[in-house]
Amino acid sequence: MAEPDPEQMAAVPLYLRVAGALRDDLADRHIAPGSRLPSERSLAHRYHVNRQTVRSALQLLREEGLVVTDRRGTFAAGAGHTVPAPALTVRRQPFPGGTEAAGALVRAALGWEVPPTALAGRLTLVPGEPTLVHRHVVLSPGGTPLQRSVSWFSRPALAEIPQLGRYRRVTGSAQQPDLRLLYHWMHQAGLRLTRRESIAVPHGPATGVGADDARLVVHRVVSDQHGHALEITDIDFAAHAAPWTYEFSA
Repeated sequence: MAEPDPEQMAAVPLYLRVAGALRDDLADRHIAPGSRLPSERSLAHRYHVNRQTVRSALQLLREEGLVVTDRRGTFAAGAGHTVPAPALTVRRQPFPGGTEAAGALVRAALGWEVPPTALAGRLTLVPGEPTLVHRHVVLSPGGTPLQRSVSWFSRPALAEIPQLGRYRRVTGSAQQPDLRLLYHWMHQAGLRLTRRESIAVPHGPATGVGADDARLVVHRVVSDQHGHALEITDIDFAAHAAPWTYEFSA
């Protein structure tokens, strides 16, 4: 197998470096189609990383359809190993307040708050225990709220994601936090994500966002491979102002 070039790979996350080196080997047929890849332990030793980093790299290559894994191990795609084509691909929703966080009409803040009692158990917290919360508001040019969202992070999220855990030092609120790479951080930490979203039309008198317009409410739960909730987000928006588009592979 080709060895990685340290100078070229120094600026990217470890698992992307390993995935890139393996991708080159697959493209150059150093790993023949249908042949078995070295074990996770061997790859970890070769690239001087831990096995979780290797697992994250292999997961990325599986998502790209370059390798397949069965009970015997991981193989280069081909020679009897078929990879199903994605059933549907559309645009993936970013974390609220991501790429727009620096915009003049977007307001975002991080704080340390006690979540609603109904969410405490899902977040692996005891009632009354505070956790990290992200609040995000999108405003119209006239200053009218078009979208509000609030995201609560669980104990496992703060423990497993170093970039998120650093916000444990937040006191009061941190204005305009940059969480645009949140889902990348989760993947980098070796977490395999499941995102469940329910969309509803709220009943009763409208308040806050788009009070005079049709509104939608999205309830999002992002969980890891063990079923532990990492993030719970509620998004309330004026239906005409925020078209909702998904991207996923099945």
